[in-house]
Amino acid sequence: MRISLNWLQELVELKLSPEDLAETLTMAGFEVEDIEDRRTWADGVVIGRVIEREQHPNADKLSVCQVDVGGGENLNIVCGAANVRADIYVPVATVGTYLPNKDLKIKPAKLRGVPSQGMICSLEELGLPTDVDGIHIFTGENLKVGSDVRPLLGLDDVILDVTATANRADALCMVGIAREVAAITGGKLKISQPEEISVPQGAGNLSIEIDETRACPAYIGTAIAQVKIAPSPQWLQQRLLAAGVRPISNIVDITNYVMLEWGQPLHAFDRDRLQAIANSEKIKVGVRFADNGESFKTLDGKTRKLSTQNLLITVNNKPIALAGVMGGEESEVHDGTENLILEAALFDTVAIRRSSRSVGLRSESSTRYERGVNQVELEVACRRALSLIVEIAGGTLVTQEISETRADSSTWTRSIELRLDRINQILGPVDLGEETGEIKSEDVERILTALGCRLTVSGDGTWTVSVPAYRYRDLEREIDLIEEVARLYGYDNLCDTLPEKTEIGYLPVDQELIRKLRATFRAAGLTELMHYSLVKPGEERQVVLSNPLFTEYSALRADLISGLIDAFEYNIQQGNGALNGFEIGRIFWEEEDGFQETDIVAGIIGGDVTSSKWINGGSSRSLSWFEAKGVLESVFQVMGLQVEYQPDRRNEFLHPGRTASLWVGGNRLGVFGQVHPQIRSARDLPDDVYVFQLSLDVILDAIDSDDIQRIGFKSYSTYPASDRDIAFFAPINLTVAEIEKAITKAGKNLLDSVELFDEYRGEKVPSGQRSLAFRLIYRLSDRTLTDADVEPVHQKVRDTLVEQFGVSLRS
Repeated sequence: MRISLNWLQELVELKLSPEDLAETLTMAGFEVEDIEDRRTWADGVVIGRVIEREQHPNADKLSVCQVDVGGGENLNIVCGAANVRADIYVPVATVGTYLPNKDLKIKPAKLRGVPSQGMICSLEELGLPTDVDGIHIFTGENLKVGSDVRPLLGLDDVILDVTATANRADALCMVGIAREVAAITGGKLKISQPEEISVPQGAGNLSIEIDETRACPAYIGTAIAQVKIAPSPQWLQQRLLAAGVRPISNIVDITNYVMLEWGQPLHAFDRDRLQAIANSEKIKVGVRFADNGESFKTLDGKTRKLSTQNLLITVNNKPIALAGVMGGEESEVHDGTENLILEAALFDTVAIRRSSRSVGLRSESSTRYERGVNQVELEVACRRALSLIVEIAGGTLVTQEISETRADSSTWTRSIELRLDRINQILGPVDLGEETGEIKSEDVERILTALGCRLTVSGDGTWTVSVPAYRYRDLEREIDLIEEVARLYGYDNLCDTLPEKTEIGYLPVDQELIRKLRATFRAAGLTELMHYSLVKPGEERQVVLSNPLFTEYSALRADLISGLIDAFEYNIQQGNGALNGFEIGRIFWEEEDGFQETDIVAGIIGGDVTSSKWINGGSSRSLSWFEAKGVLESVFQVMGLQVEYQPDRRNEFLHPGRTASLWVGGNRLGVFGQVHPQIRSARDLPDDVYVFQLSLDVILDAIDSDDIQRIGFKSYSTYPASDRDIAFFAPINLTVAEIEKAITKAGKNLLDSVELFDEYRGEKVPSGQRSLAFRLIYRLSDRTLTDADVEPVHQKVRDTLVEQFGVSLRS
């Protein structure tokens, strides 16, 4: 917000220079981004009177003027403006003047052979906006030749560009900043309340009927007659220009001025146009939400499609404004306006935020409503605007109607318990000069009293603090009051404290495991991917957002596989080849007992994992199911997981005959399999694309945390191993995992490892069976094995397979 110091000093006593004030505000949490010292823009520019104007002898578009600037002798000045003439008062930059906005220093010169001793200025050359093509002409009375032009043009001012934090809605106005400056600097406040204005009640054809009282708890409508639309007085225009607002007309300027002064947005409607829209002399103003698909033309000339999120001001149920955002073109105040309806209202912050966002329109009004307008001073702002309209536009107050559903005024403030011990515990020691100490109770009372709070001692070092109504929205808890104490006591007065000794930092076990898991997947050749948690709606058990930013991202993802398939398809379409990647993220779903969420790790494998293609003649080689499974197995091996595979047909994304569920210690880990043929066909994907989705919690629970925190040495055997092969016919529905589990159990401590090295189906293999061959490695760590040691155990393995599974041994 742009703060005029000339305006500010009318509201509060200023004791500091602009630079010191900017530093003080910044240290108190109100960052000053820029200091615009307008006093330098026209330093040396004075009021001059053009005594005589003659045509330049050598140029058609130049004039030679005799200008009186109060120095005794007239200045000869060559001017190129078409609107220069005799007997006018103009701004004159004398010799030696520097104009920073044009980076121009005025020097004696000759223009086409005629000497010139200065420059008659336009407003643009002085850094001010203007619609006039030419020099500026003063129209006021009692102008003194030779006097400084800066007070007349509002250039005797300094502008601070102040940024208020999102929680400080009260600081989006001059009154709010004045209160803050008074609290910080100790300056005396000079805020005067507008005088009471008598307005007839129920005397006209105006009524207020609010359908959405929760979205609009208070609405004041005032009918005003016989206004005269004209440019605003110079002082008002200068105030608006200093704040960065373009003057339009006296009525519109008054509403903007009051908004800047008190933070309360107002809007003026042309009453005659409202009657035309309503097709009746009786006007019934209402507030309702728009119908879906309803359209409305705003003041900027754009027709906007509305939804049920848009809050409307209506007359006889016909829309005339987007409540709290922008008025309508059909009811705007214009040059011929004679009668007004002035709106002063409170709107719900959420309703205005949703409405503004849904149509992509933000305004100064909506910015204030979104953060929260001070409900206590609604009537104050309304009275201020009405008094200015009567004074400046000559209006006559006809009638006023009020819709009031606000809670009792006693609820507009709150009381908070504050403890001195808690303040010092949070803020720590403070710098007292040569020594350190604690914040004293008198400091707390001084600071909070300056902020408008009322303190009542409720115990030893304890107060009950009554918060002022204009700080109701951001002072809610004890910690908020402690922050205010720190802010006004001065952050630079709080001591910098460091721990007495440093300690070695470490990550929690879960974070260590996740880091290791990421590194292991990367080492296996997979790239880490990251997707939005927001997805398109339409799936079962999805968690749908009630207030989404976009319709395309209005639900939370229920799995990671669909996002990985999308990424794989996109990479193929972009010519980047097949994608091997993994993602660790959170999924969400809805159960009967409420919403659920968990972290999972998922991946997609479809590209050639080898880095060279020369073996295959330059062509890529697709992965088999077992090779893709091997990538996953390599990760499990590094992480120390013993994973079992079981056939699975439940996942709709995966091939029903090439999918396995994964289990660890009796807990379901996840699923691994080939992408379903229908999905591959619809997405135009390669044939061999595999995905997996694993529960991160099951992985973390299954890994021994001691192995991560403390790496120990495991001895290995220096004695040779004894290997045996075993081959047999087994039913096709008998899984290798079941066989390996039975072999391991039968081999006991003597068996070091077991591995499937051959599978065959075809001739000489009984129908419904397959030939499997396993290699068993036997080893001891303390001696060399003999046949007498191995044969009994190996025979037990053979017997176990026959007895348990009914296999037909071939060797």
